[in-house]
Order: sequence, then structure tokens, then C-alpha cells
Amino acid sequence: MNWTERIAINPEICHGKPCVKGTRIWVSLVLDFLASGDSIEEILREYSQLTREDVLACIAYGAEVARERFVPIPVKPAS
Repeated sequence: MNWTERIAINPEICHGKPCVKGTRIWVSLVLDFLASGDSIEEILREYSQLTREDVLACIAYGAEVARERFVPIPVKPAS
């Protein structure tokens, strides 16, 4: 999956947030829906301008960003 074909970052659109090309649908919105348990099919019903490949590109973009950025998570000691 080459997410660069489907995801755009343009400072003039949605304040530079990554969006699905040709839309104002944020990648983070799609990922939030998936994280909350929505299926790809549910997202496609709600956002008819998206394709399955667009949703998969959002996932691929999220994976790429996660590889490039470290987010500290507090760890509780075992009790």
C-alpha cells in the first residue's frame, strides 16, 4: 500500500492536517472510528466519498507515523 497516493498534507486544507486526497476527511478521524470499533464498511457507509483503499491508506499512514515518532507511555510498576 502506497499511502502517499491517497493521503495529502496541504497547509491550505484543514490547517495542514493529513487528509484523504480530494476530501476534507482527516486521517485521524478515520483512525478514531476504527479504534472505537467501527468497521471499514461502516465508515464507507457514513462517508460515501471514501473507498476501502482510502481507509487502508489511513491505516498505513498511521503505521508509518508510529514508526517515526516515539510517544512516552507511563508504565506502572508491577504490584
